[in-house]
Amino acid sequence: MGRRSGDAEGTGSGRLSGKDKPLRPATRVVEGGRRKEWTGAVVNPPVWRASTHLYADSADLATGRPNEDGHFYYGRRGAPTQWSLAEALTELEPGAAGTVLYPSGVAAIAGSLLAVLKQGDVLLMTDNAYEPSRVMARTLLAPLGIETRFFDPLDVAGFAGRFDERTAAVLLESPGSLTMEVCDVPALAAIAREKGAVTLLDNTWASPLGFPALERGCDISIMSLTKHVGGHSDLMMGSAAAGDPLYGKLRAKAQAMGHVVSPDDAALALRGLRTLAVRLNQETSSCLEVVKFLSQHSEIAYILCPLLPGSPSYDLWSRDFIGGCGLFSFVLKGGDEAARARFIDALEMFGIGYSWGGYESLVIPFDPARARTATSWPPSGWDPADRLGIRLSIGLEDPADLIADLEGGFAAMRSAR
Repeated sequence: MGRRSGDAEGTGSGRLSGKDKPLRPATRVVEGGRRKEWTGAVVNPPVWRASTHLYADSADLATGRPNEDGHFYYGRRGAPTQWSLAEALTELEPGAAGTVLYPSGVAAIAGSLLAVLKQGDVLLMTDNAYEPSRVMARTLLAPLGIETRFFDPLDVAGFAGRFDERTAAVLLESPGSLTMEVCDVPALAAIAREKGAVTLLDNTWASPLGFPALERGCDISIMSLTKHVGGHSDLMMGSAAAGDPLYGKLRAKAQAMGHVVSPDDAALALRGLRTLAVRLNQETSSCLEVVKFLSQHSEIAYILCPLLPGSPSYDLWSRDFIGGCGLFSFVLKGGDEAARARFIDALEMFGIGYSWGGYESLVIPFDPARARTATSWPPSGWDPADRLGIRLSIGLEDPADLIADLEGGFAAMRSAR
């Protein structure tokens, strides 16, 4: 949990204090959280492994210590390794007062929702949300007396009509999980604010480098640090950033639930964070090459990628986003599940796995029809036969090699025709 350096409740002057001129995002990725009192004479903060923080004497214990990063208290509140990561993430999110760390991305979503919802409240959740968020609505929120209502994220005109006196929060995800729709986040967030509701955004796809969520009107920006920030497929972690007073609510709820991340994982996330900008740039560049190749294939009915000029999401993406990533989907033209399986199984450079954002490319099949409530799959206007989806996460391999591998997948898919 990290408050922006230089704030009244922070400790010491950070490398990014108010006296310094504003730094661009790629520089903040490198510089953030590297206070001298945390790093000493080395580049990175050491890994502080400790459950117990000691007091000097009885008087020191009786005085107590503020509940803010930078004040040793007990291991559950972190130490310099975690504080450095939290502060660096705060520096990346314009408008954030602080960032709370969680043991996973799902924990970050759950912790954030529980911080702003209470019994009797209504949550509006985008219908294209990450499926664990949907499961959370049924298995965590409903037993607490919190109702979830799903809505079409592309229906801006009808959004205001979704609210009533019980609506307390809106959970957005843009682009949407699997199907990659980009919604008009500033418009939806403005409506939610008029109605007195908090807007939370799962911003894992773009990160603050590609979409500064709080500047675009959101109140809480959530990320699965497991993905892009970690970058090496070797840690689980999540984060939520917010301005005051919501940051204080996030922090208090996380501490009440005992959320903590290990210093070793925090050090891995810091390592990944330092190369985030260059990895996102490379993934985006490679993604566009792969998408260009796929767009020429007759076996594909639709490419679901907001980076692609002419796609339904491109105008909103180019208006609101300042960066992209390597995650996108496509839909096969007709075919059957056996053909899709032959395609996936023939790939040698794409691992089959549910994560993304690491250095390696991944692939999964998807069929979102069972995870929709307010919208349908396939969408209206599509041929119902065009429903089988494939999601690709483009890593750091040479895109020419990835394209050659995909060619082999198509050849295998056609082999039994």
